[in-house]
Amino acid sequence: MATVSSLGSGSGLDLSGLLKNIMQAEQLPLLTLQKQEASYQSRISALGSLQSALAALQTAASSMVPGTGVTAGGKYATFGAVVADANIATATAATGAVVGSYSLEISSLAQAQRLVTPGYGPGSGATTVIGTGDLKIEFGTLSGGAYTADSARTKTITIDTSNNTLGGLRDAINTANVGVSATIVVGTAGAQLILSSSNTGLSNVMRLGGTGTTPLAGFDYDPASDTGTMTQAAAQGGQAATNAAFTLNGIAATSSTNTVSGVLDGVTLNLLKQTTTATTLTVSKNTTGNLTSALNAFIKAYNDANKTMSDLGAYDAASKSAGALQGNSTLRTAQGQVRNLVFGAIAGGTSPYQRLSDIGVSLDKNGKLSLDSAKLSKATTADFESVASLVSTVGTAFKNTIEGLVGTTGSIASATDGMNRIVKDLTKRQTALSKRLDAIQAQYQAQFTSLDTLIAGMKRTSSYLTQQLASLPGVTSSTQ
Repeated sequence: MATVSSLGSGSGLDLSGLLKNIMQAEQLPLLTLQKQEASYQSRISALGSLQSALAALQTAASSMVPGTGVTAGGKYATFGAVVADANIATATAATGAVVGSYSLEISSLAQAQRLVTPGYGPGSGATTVIGTGDLKIEFGTLSGGAYTADSARTKTITIDTSNNTLGGLRDAINTANVGVSATIVVGTAGAQLILSSSNTGLSNVMRLGGTGTTPLAGFDYDPASDTGTMTQAAAQGGQAATNAAFTLNGIAATSSTNTVSGVLDGVTLNLLKQTTTATTLTVSKNTTGNLTSALNAFIKAYNDANKTMSDLGAYDAASKSAGALQGNSTLRTAQGQVRNLVFGAIAGGTSPYQRLSDIGVSLDKNGKLSLDSAKLSKATTADFESVASLVSTVGTAFKNTIEGLVGTTGSIASATDGMNRIVKDLTKRQTALSKRLDAIQAQYQAQFTSLDTLIAGMKRTSSYLTQQLASLPGVTSSTQ
């Protein structure tokens, strides 16, 4: 509505003040609507706070539930593996490991094959010219003196006049990406080409030889007979491929790599060094760490949600102030459902651990949860699987129940939608009323303007008549 400023200047009456007072009275219904809207907006915001607090609790509850295909015990148990001498080997353990101690001896480590050419003479280097033709590089398995090539790991490299140098062959092998790296070392014997397998073990052994109508000569090796122009002899810089060989509790095992899994259930070994005496591998199981963390996270989320709900529904008699959702049915429903679940969720079965209170979770007079870690530890020691199952059951119950509150079709969403519709209606009514008030003000202002003009005219007429009467013959001044 427009502000009135000059109204009454002609009549000398406080018509602006009068119009202002009239319009303040006319605005009372609009102010009522605005207060109603503010109240609903406050409740919508409070429902958002309730939604957030319960969603956080649902997240904490969901983290207590095992994933698909995982048992409750498998989710909460953690395994550790330690090798007494960490210079010899390290180990990790996962679900499926068996608690115990094992004697570990390592007789050999897995090695990658390395082949070396003879030296090309003093002064030679990467630019040393070699022949042209095709070189076939194969990878396969060497067992008992017999070699079996793997056709999927075979590569033929062509050397022509554009790359027929030692460096050209090196680059062509590296570009082929066949599982071998090529380098050139220049020593006292001149340049030597070194081929190193990218993988360890007897299943990654190289065989080289010229092939086709123009075979490349000077770069051949037969692993079955350990012969060829190239050599894996250690004295000449080469290295034979070997498997790792070790024993666990006296039982022999081998591996093509030094990272060994599948030999001991749930345990992965990383072999580092040959042993002269046995060392000890210890596998342990922790049944309280993950459970404690999950329960503490759940308890914190519950306590936060409980405080939020209490604050939203509280009433302070001293200050006569109420929470934004005091008396709200949606809040009462949420409080009731959540509180009833704390000790209402039951594991079932014959285990003595049926409720959260049985494993150390307690509730104080203010509705705040806490955890007795000693009682939890005692329970997991007595029956870990039942305790884990109980925690999973509670998590599932809270997850599903809260979904009915915070889900897209839940009670909080429904209540919020209802309030938003009311706010929308209130906004429309305020807009319509504001337009009506503008019209009323314009009408009053027009009427008061006419009155102001009329009175101003009458005052001018009165003044004129007074002057005329004073000038008539026989009319004397009041001062005479």
